[in-house]
Amino acid sequence: MAKSIDIVVPDLGDFENVEIIEILVNSGDRVEAEDGLITLETDKASLDVPAPQAGVIESISVAVGGTVSSGDVIGRLSVEGGAAEPGADDAPVGEPQDPASTGETTVVADPDLVPGKPGGKETLVVPELGDFADVEVIEVHVAPGDTIAVEDSLVTLETDKAAMDVPATVAGTVLEMLVSVGDKVSAGSPVLTVEATSAPAATPPAAAAPAPAAKAPAPAAGKPAAAETPTAPAPPGKLPPINEVGFARAHASPSVRKLARELGADLAQVRASGKKNRILHDDVKAYVKAILTGQAAGPAGGGLPKVPSVDFAKFGAVDVQPLTRIQKISGPRLQASWVNLPHVTQHDEADITDLEAKRQELKGPAKEKGIPLTPLAFILKACVAALQEFPKVNASLSDDGESLVFKQYIHLGFAADTDQGLVVPVIRDADKKDVYELAAELRDLSAAARDGKLKAAQMQGASFTISSLGGIGGTAFTPIVNAPEVAILGVSRSTIRPVWNGESFDPRLMLPLSFSYDHRVIDGAMAVRFTTFLGEKLADVDELLRAIP
Repeated sequence: MAKSIDIVVPDLGDFENVEIIEILVNSGDRVEAEDGLITLETDKASLDVPAPQAGVIESISVAVGGTVSSGDVIGRLSVEGGAAEPGADDAPVGEPQDPASTGETTVVADPDLVPGKPGGKETLVVPELGDFADVEVIEVHVAPGDTIAVEDSLVTLETDKAAMDVPATVAGTVLEMLVSVGDKVSAGSPVLTVEATSAPAATPPAAAAPAPAAKAPAPAAGKPAAAETPTAPAPPGKLPPINEVGFARAHASPSVRKLARELGADLAQVRASGKKNRILHDDVKAYVKAILTGQAAGPAGGGLPKVPSVDFAKFGAVDVQPLTRIQKISGPRLQASWVNLPHVTQHDEADITDLEAKRQELKGPAKEKGIPLTPLAFILKACVAALQEFPKVNASLSDDGESLVFKQYIHLGFAADTDQGLVVPVIRDADKKDVYELAAELRDLSAAARDGKLKAAQMQGASFTISSLGGIGGTAFTPIVNAPEVAILGVSRSTIRPVWNGESFDPRLMLPLSFSYDHRVIDGAMAVRFTTFLGEKLADVDELLRAIP
């Protein structure tokens, strides 16, 4: 027969009015004993309030942002098996019950140590390590005088196969460290002594689940690492190995850590959305989903091996100059795009003989009106037609990677060369402008880029980008897609080439095209059709010059 019992906040030591930062369950949820119900956060640690028994949640009477203290009721739990609801006949909070009367076993490692009673000196030991013995201590996370909470990492161990943390089984103040970096320990070896403020769990938790060990976990942002080890790269669609040191330092509650272990997620790489940069359950789930759907590349830097650091001054004189502001901004974005998007580049050629002849005829009158009629204006116009024919090239993947966002506008970005580096101004609503209007905007935006006067809004919202190097040279290149766009067109210098007309070779002005695309959205067949269509439009100059209806 099911009975209803109160869910009570356990002893919190010296803490009162502790803030609730997360509710982990809802009414009707089934929980097992020790499952986390709510997460609390003091100024020193996060901790979960566990379910006292297995059962079904009837209600949760607290909310995020509220505060609780030891003994507060936070909800009701329906349990099976005739479990009695705590009442007047129960032992007072903080006093040990008689095991014979409850049918349970209470583990008290020190006669003076009872829940909530400070002053008990306890020695914390290495938990069960399976088949491993004489495991090396590679990092010590606490020192005498530190305050620790249950499940805080004490030391990190490393075998030839895995790295793992030894967690605290009681809360309290560290009195003495009994191990140091380089020591060898086995199951049961003493780690430290602590002045405990809460009793140990009935069954000490095992060391954190082992993950394939990287020789030196990457340091947390802004913190030096004790041992510099790159994380091994992950196969596409697979979660990367866990950086144990970073995992231990992550700001997350025990239940979040448990979830991350179950899913194989590296907390060191999860983006936190909670207060004080705290990682929540939803953050872990979002991270795993992003990796498995191909929207993220695992750890920062894509899980790639680090480039070796070299002291170039050893080999001769050097001159160190800082990157420009534009280079500092664009560099990480280009790297992220290259790592996250499966790039493919389709190379093609377009016959622009007639286009160039017509341009030469028109550029004089256009110049008199202050409009420089460059080849790029015609290329932009041809791209508008191609994007209208192939709307998927003008689309983007949704954030969850499960749908395409088809844009009902065509905003064209173009790479502009400046003294500070490449910038990408955007011509908005290019489909509503003729060649002369496109040429005028190219003139104005290029001038603003060279003078460093582009506004932020003038560099945002592009749905497709053209990078033209024709004025400089080159025969072909592989432009990097400017994510979240799914394609980019590279244009090199046109040259006169002999082209077979069926009877003889004719001299034709051929324009090299390099079309890079995100293979998740565009396949090779579509890419070839796109460049072929674009070439046909560039060959039909009269169509390009036709006025906008």
